[in-house]
Amino acid sequence: MNIKEIDKEFVAGTYKRFPVEITGGKGSIVWDETGREYIDMGSGIGVTSFGIADEEWQKAVTDQIGKVQHTSNLYYTSPCALLAKMLCEKTGMKKVFFSNSGAEANECAIKAARKYASEKKGEDYFTIITLVNSFHGRTITTLSATGQDKFHELFQPMTPGFVSVPAGDFEALKKAVSENKTAGIMMECIQGEGGVIALDEGYVKQVADLAKANDIVLIIDEVQSGNGRSGALYSYMNYGIDPDVVTTAKGLGGGLPLGATLLGEKVENIFSFGDNGSTFGGNPVCCAGALSILSRIDSALLEGVRRKSKIIFETLAGAPGTEGISGMGLMIGVKTVRPAAEVVAKCIENGVLCLTAKDKVRLLPALNIPDDLLIKALGIIKKAAE
Repeated sequence: MNIKEIDKEFVAGTYKRFPVEITGGKGSIVWDETGREYIDMGSGIGVTSFGIADEEWQKAVTDQIGKVQHTSNLYYTSPCALLAKMLCEKTGMKKVFFSNSGAEANECAIKAARKYASEKKGEDYFTIITLVNSFHGRTITTLSATGQDKFHELFQPMTPGFVSVPAGDFEALKKAVSENKTAGIMMECIQGEGGVIALDEGYVKQVADLAKANDIVLIIDEVQSGNGRSGALYSYMNYGIDPDVVTTAKGLGGGLPLGATLLGEKVENIFSFGDNGSTFGGNPVCCAGALSILSRIDSALLEGVRRKSKIIFETLAGAPGTEGISGMGLMIGVKTVRPAAEVVAKCIENGVLCLTAKDKVRLLPALNIPDDLLIKALGIIKKAAE
């Protein structure tokens, strides 16, 4: 049996895999078991921020493995503490809770909002308002927060206490706040799984002002859009708002599982001993890798992300077979005339790996993808869409 056959027999069938076995790579090039090369325009769904086998990341991780690979959160480790410090210094947030994934980071954010509201307003203030078309994770509670009915169908009953309103409809949001005892508002500034749609700046500011006026915890989900992906360190920074809680994962660890919930001044001390926990959260190897990633997301890199984004928009917008392009930075959705799945399949045939998001081709290349590889990949994508 080959790897694909073994996988099909023994791995739970939750993924519709592309017919590619990735065996290695370097930077934005990966190769399969036959040695065939592909330009990686997906970066593990926005995870490998600096590409495959990034040497600085590898050194940070292997150096830490040689010291201690894990210790429980009953003890101190420097990578955990230093990463929390760096995150707070770069964002102005006050405290960080580490976990293993974006879903867990969002669970922690929900807990923070509900505990704050319970203490400040009463136990019946627990509703979290989210947006239609959002995606916040795969646990039962983060699926309940997700504003897409298709994710709810198989797993009823959902966790109570979540209300979704149409994205961009501020009157609907105000109505929901007035009709529910609201603990938090949770949203993505760029709806990734919902089709790579950036929210309107005016709307985002209205939401932030409403949350502040009503002492509601504002949670911004940066699981996919964070860590330089949008052309800013976190996408909310493009909107000029100050969230109370920010969640992130994916690109932070550079390839190792790591989630982080950043707590602002309003909720910085909301958790006491035993209120939350995670066996692997803050793992020293994962945090060492993340320190390597985060320390290199500087103004020069972010300028490069914005410049490469402009190349993508200018190349694909209005091209034959392309109906529209959305997103921000290197988090982009391309609406094609042909079904997105067909375009992605054609791209694979011609040596480019990309993704889908609803009815769009989704592009999430490494933040440092070389211009020549990016331009070559765009030419293949453009031709596949014709």
